[in-house]
Amino acid sequence: MKLTAYLDGIGLIGPGLDSWPAARPILAGAAPYESRPLMVAAPQLLPPAERRRTGLAIKVALAMGQEACANGQLDATQLAAVFSSSGADNDNCDAICKALASEDRHISPTRFHNSVHNAPAGYWGIASGAMTPATVLCAHDGSFGAGLLEALTQVAVEGWGTLLVTYDMPYPEPLHAKRPLPAAFGIALALMPERSAQSLARIELSLADAAPDALAEPELEALRRAIPAARGLPLLQAVARGEGGRVVLDYLAPLRLAVEIEPCR
Repeated sequence: MKLTAYLDGIGLIGPGLDSWPAARPILAGAAPYESRPLMVAAPQLLPPAERRRTGLAIKVALAMGQEACANGQLDATQLAAVFSSSGADNDNCDAICKALASEDRHISPTRFHNSVHNAPAGYWGIASGAMTPATVLCAHDGSFGAGLLEALTQVAVEGWGTLLVTYDMPYPEPLHAKRPLPAAFGIALALMPERSAQSLARIELSLADAAPDALAEPELEALRRAIPAARGLPLLQAVARGEGGRVVLDYLAPLRLAVEIEPCR
């Protein structure tokens, strides 16, 4: 079975990839890639009380969702949402583990509040005003592929425009030694059931067993291999280049996801 949708909006953030418009010429090969530290502002759409509670994971997730909706000229309140991350708020996880390992063992209410995997989806509902369904999932290194599969299934089965937000955060030590994610990274895709004037490409998804596509730029390929959310970069590269054809993305080994891309512009 093949799942089809139109890609109307993209959000992207990572080291040296400040946004989709900034990253597009880099992925297209028209500008060099230069890695630099990630800078993400607090989400201004949140009320001040909630804004103060947000960590990097929530900041990245909300920034991606807002950018994808803005680039696609879409109303967030009309979109279902799928949030996918291999670990979510890893700074918060580290802080809670340290508190539980201490003599005090008292956990900050804000830390506890943000400890659940669906916290970014809740903050998204507050920031965007969306009361549409939100799905939250995790599939370890296959989290980008699992999120894409879920989002396209909702488009195909329910006929909903669906916002996919995938993101990952680095762990502090000593957890970093066991799960070495080098940087925060996020990709958001606004997927629609019908073509519009904003549609960038028509994509069709199916399962495959071929090897996943790699990136020619060594530093970008290192990000793709190291960060689960970055496994979607070959898809974004094809869109940035305006290329049709097929890309193969990581999923749950030995399965892969084959994406057929037909540019709309």
